[in-house]
Amino acid sequence: MVSVQDLTHRYASRLALSAVSFEAGGGEICGVLGPNGSGKSTLFRILSTILAPAAGRAVIAGFDTAIQPAQVRRAIGVVFQSQSLDRQLTVGENLFAQGRLFGLSGQSLKRSVDDSLQRLALGDRRADLVASLSGGLRRRVEIAKALLHQPRVLLMDEPSTGLDPVARLEMWRHIEDLRTRQGVTVLLTSHILEEAERCDRLILLHEGRVVASGTPSELKSRIGGDVVVLEVDDPAAAARLLSVRFAVQPRVTGGAVRIEIANGHRFLAEAVDALPGAVRSVALHKPTLEDVFLDETGASIGA
Repeated sequence: MVSVQDLTHRYASRLALSAVSFEAGGGEICGVLGPNGSGKSTLFRILSTILAPAAGRAVIAGFDTAIQPAQVRRAIGVVFQSQSLDRQLTVGENLFAQGRLFGLSGQSLKRSVDDSLQRLALGDRRADLVASLSGGLRRRVEIAKALLHQPRVLLMDEPSTGLDPVARLEMWRHIEDLRTRQGVTVLLTSHILEEAERCDRLILLHEGRVVASGTPSELKSRIGGDVVVLEVDDPAAAARLLSVRFAVQPRVTGGAVRIEIANGHRFLAEAVDALPGAVRSVALHKPTLEDVFLDETGASIGA
C-alpha cells in the first residue's frame, strides 16, 4: 500500500533523508520512530505530497507522490501535527467544510459526515464548538475529517502531540479500530516509545537514514538477555574495569554504564561487588525499543 524506495532529500547543504526505503502493507499500522531532527517531518511532507523528493520515489496505493499527486491525495487522509480545525465552527461544520473541498455535496456529503462521526464516536459532539473540546476530542475530529473521503491510507504526524495519557489511549483505540475493522493502512511518525509498541511494523530513523526495521518484538530480540544500568561515580573507569573483569562490552551513556548480558540479575550482584562503594544506583530490565535505538545509533530516542 505504501512503498518508499531510496528516498533522498536535501535542504541546501543539510541531508534530511538518505536513501530511505521501506514498505507498509494494506491494513497495517506502520510507525516511523526517531528523535527530533531524524527526518520524520521531511518524510511526512513527501508522503503527503507537500514536498517533492530530490531523488528516489514514494508510491501510495499505486500512485507516485511526485508524478501523480492528485491521485495520491484522493487515496490518503492526513492528520498533521498542528491542528487544522476552525475553532469557531462546530464539529459538524468543520467536517462539512472539509467534505466540500473534496467535491462532496448533497446527500453524499451528509452520509460521509455521518459515517466519519460514527467511526470516531463523535455523533453526540456534532453541534459542539471545536473551541469547547478537549485536546483528545479535537484530535478525534481531525481524524474524522481526514477520513471523510474514505481514504485507503491514513498519514498521521506525531498524533499524540498535546494529549494526556488517557486521551492518547482513547485515540489509539480508534486507530486500531480503523485497521482491524475497516482495513485502513495507518502510517504515523512518532518519538514516543509507548506509541511505537502499538505498531505492527516500525522504521527506526536516525539522521535521515533507516537504521533498523521490523516488528517491535523482532527489533527487541536483537538484544540478547537483559540490560543492566549502573550509575557510578566514574562511568568511564567503571566501564573499563567491567570490560576486563567480565569480558563484556559496556557502553557509557547519560552518565551511566549500560551492559547487555544474559542472566542480568546474577551479573548485577557481581558488578556491584567489583565496584565497591562506587555504585549509586542500579537498574535491570528486559530490552526496550530505546535500547534497540541506542544500540543502532549510540543516541537516545529522546535526543
